[in-house]
Amino acid sequence: MKKKGKELTPHIGIFGKRNMGKSSIINALAGQKLSIVSDKPGTTTDPVKKTIEIKNIGPVILIDTAGIDDTGFLGKQRIEKTLKILDEIDLAILVVENCKTEDFDEKLIKLFKKNTLPYFIISNKNDIHNCGIDKAEILEKKHNTTTLLFSATKFTSEEREKIFDTIKKLLPESSYKKKSLLADLISQGDIVVLVTPIDEEAPEGRLILPQVQTIRDILDNDAIAVVTKERELDITLKRIPNPTLVITDSQVFNKVAATVPEYIPMTSFSILLARQKGDFEAYIKGTPYISKLKDGDKVLLLESCTHQVSCDDIGRIKIPRWIRNFTGKQLEFEVVSGLDSLPNIKQYAMVIQCGGCVVTHKQLKSRLKRAIKENIPVSNYGMTIAYVHGIFPRAVKPFLKTAEDKSIYL
Repeated sequence: MKKKGKELTPHIGIFGKRNMGKSSIINALAGQKLSIVSDKPGTTTDPVKKTIEIKNIGPVILIDTAGIDDTGFLGKQRIEKTLKILDEIDLAILVVENCKTEDFDEKLIKLFKKNTLPYFIISNKNDIHNCGIDKAEILEKKHNTTTLLFSATKFTSEEREKIFDTIKKLLPESSYKKKSLLADLISQGDIVVLVTPIDEEAPEGRLILPQVQTIRDILDNDAIAVVTKERELDITLKRIPNPTLVITDSQVFNKVAATVPEYIPMTSFSILLARQKGDFEAYIKGTPYISKLKDGDKVLLLESCTHQVSCDDIGRIKIPRWIRNFTGKQLEFEVVSGLDSLPNIKQYAMVIQCGGCVVTHKQLKSRLKRAIKENIPVSNYGMTIAYVHGIFPRAVKPFLKTAEDKSIYL
């Protein structure tokens, strides 16, 4: 997990009815007993996450889910938690036995397809059923996906490797290969100035994750990173008067924009992250809706992580204050942290998402999907801050390639 960070760790969900051996498969893949195994149906109650390493991919998180055929009041709740996992994962594994899919399995497959989620099937307990290659091929043709024969209690290394090979084949590269933040904006030898305030939210002795990611990306593109605080920006620009790009923390966007000449492209760390793994087009379209907010409107703020709230918290304190000052309207703000379930989305006039530096691309897009489907405008922290400080056009200009885009958004 330390190698890449949680935001680039693929999530793989293992689904199926109770007592199909889902937990045993996880243990077999990990080479150790990570999940409790029992012949009693329903041993796995809530989704359980386990991390293993796969060659050429790195760490992946396997999610062991409760049986989709669970019963009773608690069983219904466990099924709901299992289905919520579909919004988090990048790949699904459906576990059956004797090469047969039943109604519960067919419903899962429909949900996989509805969520455009790649999946494959493992027919477990093959040492008992020995359903054979012919039945496996029939199941493959029926669902147009790979079917593997396996026995979690008596497996060979070859069978285990087949599962890993199938994961490698079907897992989207975007879930473990990071898209460059700046490759289309900078070239070898370019100088990029990074403005990084040191405030209460900056961990002592460290930079925050988006700043670290940006520095690494600049180096990966054979360019030069110059890091400064906002107070030293004047001195920096005197010594380096023509940097290729200036990237700033959103909180000091206004101050930095006043210092950096107009001819120098400028954006923020948050906007870079939004382009990398958020719904960038939806953000650009939705952000100007801030000017249309009315008295009494409710705005939902989405935080991807949980953290200790300071008296000057960017999401909970500063953004609501800035939006109220900008619009002059009496607005209500609500915050949902982590990956908690969202309330009734239709009650909100607008949704504003944080940079999402600790969640996956799939998790972030799934989180915004409901709002976008209901035509509720969405933005992110960096774009919102740029907009209410009057510098939104400048902040997004480096990323608008066509004349049509520029005429619409600038």
